[in-house]
Amino acid sequence: MESDQGRASIRDRAGPLRRLAALAINLVFPPVCCGCGRLTGDARAVCPSCWAKIPLIERPYCEVLGMPFTFDPGEGAVSPEAIANPPVFDRLRSAAIHEGIVRDLVHGLKYRDRTDLAPMMAEWMIRAGDGAVAAADMIVPVPLHAFRLWRRKFNQAAELARFVAKHSARTYRPDVLRRTKRTSRQVGLGARAREANVRGAFSVPEGLRREVAGKRIVLVDDVYTTGATVTAAARALKRAGAGDVTVLTFAMAVSGPI
Repeated sequence: MESDQGRASIRDRAGPLRRLAALAINLVFPPVCCGCGRLTGDARAVCPSCWAKIPLIERPYCEVLGMPFTFDPGEGAVSPEAIANPPVFDRLRSAAIHEGIVRDLVHGLKYRDRTDLAPMMAEWMIRAGDGAVAAADMIVPVPLHAFRLWRRKFNQAAELARFVAKHSARTYRPDVLRRTKRTSRQVGLGARAREANVRGAFSVPEGLRREVAGKRIVLVDDVYTTGATVTAAARALKRAGAGDVTVLTFAMAVSGPI
């Protein structure tokens, strides 16, 4: 059996090779801004001009739904929506509002197979998580149904969750939540139709319920729109005994600050 010292030696030798390979790739494919295409020093960077246009979600925002306030109502403030309709999950956090460059990044990952964007997007999400990621026992992506995964070849939520877990040294668990119902696409559906479409669509396998019980879970998706999908997924986790569920998305679709 290979010793720890031997494995460390292999990693030490592999490090310079990886850096050399990355340099070669940058020479052939120079790193550019994800927003405008200008040359940058890092393949996972946004130029200063584009960065200034990104609608990051910063405080003050609703402590439950993470939606931005137009004014600062004070520490711990909760929106009327969260009070009137408390969500199944414990809190929602998103990195930015779903518009402009942020929307382009989401569409690039989801529809143009730009999985290379996932590491950068995940870093923004960890920052937006407000400590939830560091406190999590596991990072769980919103799963696709097996048929849709076969057609699309990858799950954008899983790509984001994998890098959120990797960057934060948390446990990545794509196996504890399954999509057992083949649903229609949510795009174009109203709020009630979305809710009906995903009702009962998720479950935690019986053999994994003990691993979920009492745990702090970060549930990852790419965009929060009406919340129907993450609500259905969070409900399945809560029914399996999850102690705390934070929904973490890269983008949030909002009509305006509250």
